[in-house]
Amino acid sequence: MSAPATPKPLRLALIGWGAIGRYVGGLLANTSVEIVAIAVQDRAASRDGVPVSATIISDPAELAATRPDVVAEAAGRASVEPWGVAALECGADFIVSSMSAFADASVLNTLRLRAEANDAQIHIQPGALAGVDALSGATRMGIDDVEHRMVKPPKAWLGTPAETLCDLQAITEPTAFFSATAAEAASAFPKNANVAMTTALAGIGPDRTRITLVADPTATTNRHEISAHGAFGTLDVSIANNPLPDNPKTSAMAALNLARAIENRVSTIRI
Repeated sequence: MSAPATPKPLRLALIGWGAIGRYVGGLLANTSVEIVAIAVQDRAASRDGVPVSATIISDPAELAATRPDVVAEAAGRASVEPWGVAALECGADFIVSSMSAFADASVLNTLRLRAEANDAQIHIQPGALAGVDALSGATRMGIDDVEHRMVKPPKAWLGTPAETLCDLQAITEPTAFFSATAAEAASAFPKNANVAMTTALAGIGPDRTRITLVADPTATTNRHEISAHGAFGTLDVSIANNPLPDNPKTSAMAALNLARAIENRVSTIRI
C-alpha cells in the first residue's frame, strides 16, 4: 500500500508586516502554511523576521503572481478594499482584520460582489473579541438589542478623539465618553474600534448595535463587554486582553485569532 500523499502547504499572502503580521508570521512557522507574499507600503525599508519563502510586494497588481490560496489583512482600514479586491479577483479567500473599513457599506458590497463572481469567500475573523460565534448564531432566532462596551486605560485612548471628549489625564473613575451606533464608532475611532463592526455584522447590523467607549483609570487591560437580548435568551460575554509586546494599543487576541483563522484552513479539526 502506497503512503498517502503529503498535502500541499497553504499558500498565504499577509497584508502588513507590523506588530500583528510579525506575530502571526512567528506563530505560523513550522506549520503547513507557507507565507508566499508580504505586502508593505515601502518595499525598500528594512524589516525583521521576513520568511525566506515570502516575496515582498507593495502593489495589489502584484498579488496574483504569488498565487495565494488565502490572503490575510493586518494593515489597517485603507488596505482592505484594494487588497481585498485583488485577492478575490484571483480566486483567493480574504481574511479581514481591519473591520472599520466596513463602516463604509460600499466597501463591503464591492468585496461581496467580487467574492461571488470568483467563487471566493470573505472571512471576518473575531479579532480581539469572544462570543462572536454565539452572537451570530442568535440571529437565527432573533436579537432585540446589542451593546458593546470597550473599556480601556486612559492612556490607550491617547491620540484619538477621546482627548477632546474628556480629560484623560484627570479622570478618577470609569468614564463613558462616547456612545453611538457601531457605524459611527468605527468611523470616529478606526484604530480602536475595529471590533465595533465585527459585533455589528455578527449581530443586528451597524445601525442598531450600540457602542460605548469607556476610559477606566483602574483598568490594566483592554476589556470588551458584549450584551445581547432576544428570543434566543441573554448573552453576556467579557474578555480582558493583554496587549501585544510590540504594540500596546493592539490586543494580543487580535493576532491570536488571525493565526487561528489561518491555521483552521489546514487543520483536520476546526474550532
